[in-house]
Amino acid sequence: MHIPFTKFTLTNGLEVLVHEDHSLPIVSVNTWYHVGSGDEEPKRTGFAHLFEHIMFMGSQHVPTGDFDMLLETAGANNNGSTTVDRTNYYEDGPASALELMLWLDADRMGFLLPEMTSEKLELQRGVVMNERRQSYENRPYGLANEILVDRLYPAGHPYSWPTIGSMEDIAAASLDDVTNFFRRYYTPNNATLVVAGDVQPAEVQRLVERHFGDIPRGPEVTRPTVPAARLNADVTHTLEDQVQLPRLYQSWHTVKAFSPDDAALEAVAGIMAGGKSSRLYQRLVYQMEIASQVAAYEDGGRLDGRFVLFATAKPGHTLTEIEMVLDEEMQKLAASGPTQRELDRFRNAMEAHFIEVLESLGGMSGRADQLNHYNYFVGNPDFIAQDFDRYKQLTPADVQRVAKSYLTTAHRVALSIVPTGKPELAVAQGRS
Repeated sequence: MHIPFTKFTLTNGLEVLVHEDHSLPIVSVNTWYHVGSGDEEPKRTGFAHLFEHIMFMGSQHVPTGDFDMLLETAGANNNGSTTVDRTNYYEDGPASALELMLWLDADRMGFLLPEMTSEKLELQRGVVMNERRQSYENRPYGLANEILVDRLYPAGHPYSWPTIGSMEDIAAASLDDVTNFFRRYYTPNNATLVVAGDVQPAEVQRLVERHFGDIPRGPEVTRPTVPAARLNADVTHTLEDQVQLPRLYQSWHTVKAFSPDDAALEAVAGIMAGGKSSRLYQRLVYQMEIASQVAAYEDGGRLDGRFVLFATAKPGHTLTEIEMVLDEEMQKLAASGPTQRELDRFRNAMEAHFIEVLESLGGMSGRADQLNHYNYFVGNPDFIAQDFDRYKQLTPADVQRVAKSYLTTAHRVALSIVPTGKPELAVAQGRS
């Protein structure tokens, strides 16, 4: 596994990675700004996600609406996303549209503020607030993540609020607030640009120098060290909401992305709840028939990690029944470890994932974005082989150890979301 690249850095600090692939006449331009919701401050949340929207609202030389129109006319498409650690934007299209893509990205990096008006802020504020209503407040189980991180992390921790921010903070954001946020983080020296596809590195460097070279360097971004967050006791919470079926969430503190135990914790998630052949799916859904859904994931970030496990009860069953089985199966894994077949099945699934990444050039998870991902988190853009080795080298003892260390002997958050008026379906205080 290999994603070859060349790298150069402009005098203003912009990192540029170039990946050649001449198999098709297409190109992907993928920009990571090293800013996410974890860089925000209490009472000033949601800014990174808000800018994901504002960046498409026009800049000094690109009137509102022209960004998408110009790309679509050239046969290209684009999108963006925000996490706790970064904000990314990409354009995918024919190789002939490369200079257009670079010019558009350079204009919004260097010339967004002259077109940043109160009217545009109000428009996107309304869009984001409506998105929060649709995806969080008015969506079944939509508030689960917000409740989990609020109780998993201490007040003020960068991961203690959702990426979209709070409704109060979004409503209170002033034009000065958001422009100052842009000046601090949306700068060439806080960004990495990946150009991948049917390109020549020398020509890419010429075009990048032309369009980005005169954008001034921004202030140096310094991030304070955040102490490890730990729970001193189990936390139990119940939310009555407009849902048809009760659902139980369990969450624990784990490790940062690419830490030594990160891959083993992913294996725990896969073995416990990764598909219909997993332990919990087999027992809860097929054998006992008390749950309709079960899932788990390990979420390692730049500052911390968390393990999340959740299951939805079938009608007529309570979350206390679900919790007993979740705990029992996790204790079994911690006591005896997985079978070799279970571990092989998980590794095969991961190998399929890596192959899928290598087969795709652009989008949210192709080679262009993967170069940016590895560059930011481990400092080596072509880390894919070493990444896969983390999973190939896992042993049953590794999986058993992390299940015991991080999940069965550590404190956790247990969140019950139950239909309004039916609190008796929730788990009781403390562990059953």
